[in-house]
Amino acid sequence: MSTDTQTLDIPTVSAYLEKHLEGFEGPLDVSKFQAGQSNPTFLLKTPSRNYVLRRKPPGVLLKSAHAVDREFRVQKALQDTDVPVSKMHLLCEDDDVIGSAFYIMDHINGRNFMDPRMPDETNETRAGIMDEMNRVLAALHDVDIDAVGLSDYGPPGNYYERQVGRWTKQYRASETENLPDMNLLIERLTASIPADDGQRTLVHGDYRIDNMMFEKDGTKCLAVLDWELSTIGHPYADLAAVIMQWQMPAGTEGRGFGGADRKALGVPTDEEFIAKYCERRGLDGIDNFGFYLAFCFFRMAGIIQGVLKRALDGNASNPERAMKVGAYVPVFAANGLKALDSK
Repeated sequence: MSTDTQTLDIPTVSAYLEKHLEGFEGPLDVSKFQAGQSNPTFLLKTPSRNYVLRRKPPGVLLKSAHAVDREFRVQKALQDTDVPVSKMHLLCEDDDVIGSAFYIMDHINGRNFMDPRMPDETNETRAGIMDEMNRVLAALHDVDIDAVGLSDYGPPGNYYERQVGRWTKQYRASETENLPDMNLLIERLTASIPADDGQRTLVHGDYRIDNMMFEKDGTKCLAVLDWELSTIGHPYADLAAVIMQWQMPAGTEGRGFGGADRKALGVPTDEEFIAKYCERRGLDGIDNFGFYLAFCFFRMAGIIQGVLKRALDGNASNPERAMKVGAYVPVFAANGLKALDSK
């Protein structure tokens, strides 16, 4: 069984789709998307239409990671809601077909921004895209999870207790060096988890602008991508994830606004974005935001530590980028401690 994350067995994939995907007609042309570090993702071109194949990486994986079955389920459930997602076609959980589970969805012909400063856009477009990002996030947290069949998509109980415990275990399982800041962040987060306030919503888990597809010449979001970390949880984690990302260095590596003049760009401040979100969801405001921000820095440190470990083990989706991303683990840990002190 192949452990190659860079290629697909085209004849095997084509034969499978001819049998299981209604309307599929080859020949099939395949290319790999280089963005993204978790589940290898491929563009499938046919003469009549294009699809995307997203698969689990082959090989030994951390427990509960790379759950493409969950990604497929949540996006299928959201098809008729105000949260834009790609159309889901099929899920294959038979590892014997290509070496790991995968699913097929429509290819979205839109544009994606790896740099939230959107340097080639006008202030009006930047403001419109940021407002659409805010609208979609509020819509996500207002989804009726019972009505769309996702009430069992995450366990009950305190979301942050569950997540801090889970990501501490994931981090320890992929730890490659001793980082005092990360150890302290884990200790302090565990001790300061807020009481459960009863909010229980669908959460994306990695909500940021580079996980969204927009119209080629407009500001409308066509699809939210990369649902691997989605679950039923607490909405402020998603909101804080946006703010966390914006604190990172500007550019396509950090993908933040660090050092950028947001007013000159026409994009909202952290406070303005949070206020608009609260307005959309009918909230008076958010207390203790420093905890939620620190939690997001912690979780991202755990995620990219896993990326680094896969690179060192030789089964990363994009090995060169994985090593670069992995270098940010100490930065996220330090920023998490700062966020806790900002309460």
